[in-house]
Amino acid sequence: MKRNLLIILSLAILAAILLSATVFVVDQTQQAMILELGKYKREIKTPGLKFRVPFLQQVTIFDLRLLEYDAESSEIITQDKKNLIVDNYTRWRITDPLKYFQSVRNEIGARARLDDIIYSNVRQELGRYTLTQIVSEDRSKIMGKITELSNQQALAYGIQVLDVRIKRADLPPENEKAVFGRMQAERQRQAKQYRSEGDEEAQRIRAGAEKEKSVILAEAYRSSQILRGEGDAKAARIYADAYNRDPQFFALIRSLDSYQKSLKEKTTIILDPSSEYFKYLKNSR
Repeated sequence: MKRNLLIILSLAILAAILLSATVFVVDQTQQAMILELGKYKREIKTPGLKFRVPFLQQVTIFDLRLLEYDAESSEIITQDKKNLIVDNYTRWRITDPLKYFQSVRNEIGARARLDDIIYSNVRQELGRYTLTQIVSEDRSKIMGKITELSNQQALAYGIQVLDVRIKRADLPPENEKAVFGRMQAERQRQAKQYRSEGDEEAQRIRAGAEKEKSVILAEAYRSSQILRGEGDAKAARIYADAYNRDPQFFALIRSLDSYQKSLKEKTTIILDPSSEYFKYLKNSR
């Protein structure tokens, strides 16, 4: 009885070992490749419970998802001889497990291969453009070309490159100062130009204002002289009309006005007693 129980237990353990060596699970985010005695047998790209020949076949699991590779920052030289530190990343996936396994074996080997491919293409393509083109309107076109070239080269390793992007592009520290200096000089030049144009416009406005002022003053002076002349003429006509009506009375009034203005208190006048000026004073006795 005891012996039978030991045999059953041994068979159960053996069955469990055989089952674990025969059955395996492929997750929906994975794909698998079956090797038989080290040689390629088949691929599995559907998830679920799968079977293999125990001890003869080995299972290698690969990621089926979209993977991302963030490369180290690298320095490149643009067409206009500017040094640029570029930080890029790549999205890729495994499309041919057999080629992938034979060429790079695992993800570490794939990253090393991608690093060589993408760095070479980034340096080559960016070197055909100026700094302004890289950081502005042509970047999408440039990165599209880099993605296309990288994908063509990566297919030989069972890898599909879907996208290569630049996260940031910086100037080396020694170049930043030079670029900043040029930018500052350019802004100062523009500021000087704007000030010069402003001064020229201000002088033009002041000259126009001075001219307008001179015209207004001349016109006002002319009008005042005309009015003064008309007033003097009218006054002369009034005096003449009044004089012609009674010349003696008019002479008396004019003389009295003269006396009032000149013979004030403590005023001394030395004149000949026979002077015409005292004519009315003599007759006042």
